[in-house]
Order: sequence, then structure tokens, then C-alpha cells
Amino acid sequence: MMNVNEVMSALKKVGSEQSRKIYARHGAPENMFGCKVADMKTIAKKIKGQQDLALELYSTGNADAMYLAGIVADGTRMKKADLNQWAREANWYMVSEYAVAGVAAEHPDAVAIANKWIAAKKEHVAAAGWSTYAGIVMTKDDSELNLKEIKSHLKMIEASIDKAKNRVRYTMNGFVIAVGGYVEPLIDVAKATAKKIGKVEVEMGETSCKVPLATDYIEKIESMGRVGKKKKSTKC
Repeated sequence: MMNVNEVMSALKKVGSEQSRKIYARHGAPENMFGCKVADMKTIAKKIKGQQDLALELYSTGNADAMYLAGIVADGTRMKKADLNQWAREANWYMVSEYAVAGVAAEHPDAVAIANKWIAAKKEHVAAAGWSTYAGIVMTKDDSELNLKEIKSHLKMIEASIDKAKNRVRYTMNGFVIAVGGYVEPLIDVAKATAKKIGKVEVEMGETSCKVPLATDYIEKIESMGRVGKKKKSTKC
């Protein structure tokens, strides 16, 4: 079994200055090695199931280690206090909106956690909340979802997305896409919301990345015949 120092050494070994520069343009912090996700997944296979190690990795504050922690951690075994701490301490949107959200979506009280974060004043926490709820609708059977609440969230997005903070706008847009693509009973409602919000403007830093147009994205999922086809996990 690897310890935290050995994992950090392994991450440093596969990191590169070129990747650091690329990630920096995406808003990444200086405290990172610049590891590719594929390389982190290789390391993750060696430490799978080591929940305590995942917590130690996240606490290092190194962005690569924090992302790896999200791959390794089992959301069903996470304490709410630890998840809340992860959300607060996330230092990059790739950590908050992917690593943290992917783990939180697995928790038994994922919906309550997502809703708490959505209501947060801090941008990265609220964004993690929307990403978590998107992960829930993408993985849970429609019979397990609160469709009334989800419709209410879509209405909330229609009313507030223009005034929402930068990354919150991005994750709100992602939530609309998730509902339209994965919650079959609400596809028409999601498509209506997508049409109302239109093109969502998000500052993407020094990159050429674009915000997906929700109407087009949902239509693409429809054309592929994949509406309602749930994922096993949203971790990536």
C-alpha cells in the first residue's frame, strides 16, 4: 500500500511544466505538478479503496493530489463534514466542479448536500452544488429523483442565470443539459429552459474553450437516442 508521500512522488514524476502552463491558462493554482488525468487514473488504480489516503491527498492543497483524491474516494463513505470541507477548500474549478462533485453525488444525502452548496455565497461552492446535482440526475434512476424540485431548479436558473457568478453560470448551464439528456420525464421542460437562457456567457480565461449551447447539446443527445441512458459514475 502506498502512503501519501509515495503518491505525491508518483504525481510529481508524471507532472510536466508544459501541462502546468496549460492548466494555468485555465485558472489552476501554482501548487500543482501538472499531471494528465490519464496518468492520475493509473496511480488511482494502485490506491483504490484507500479512503483515508484520499483524505490525506486532498488535505495537501496540491491541485493534482486533490483531483486524484476525488477519483479514489468513495462518496458513500464520506462524512458530510469532510465533503463540506472539500467544497470550501477547492482551489480550482476542476477540483470543485469535477473531483468534489463526483464524490458528493455518490453520498446517500447527495441531494441535500447539493442544495446546501447551491445556496452558498461562495462561487466555487455554489458551482460545486450545481455540478453535484447534475451528477445525481445523470446517475440516479428517474424514480429516485424529486422531479418537482428539479423543475423548480430549472425555473430558478431561468430567473437568475444572467446575474449569477461566472462559474455558477457555467454549471447552471450544465445542469440544464444534464436534465435534458438524462431525465426523460423532464426533457421538454429542460429544452424550454435551454431555449430561454440561450447562449450563456462565461469568462473562460486565456483559453479557446466555449460554453456548450444547451439547446444544441440536448438535441445532440436526442439524435443519438441516448436520452435517459444513465451513467454509472460522473467521475472523470
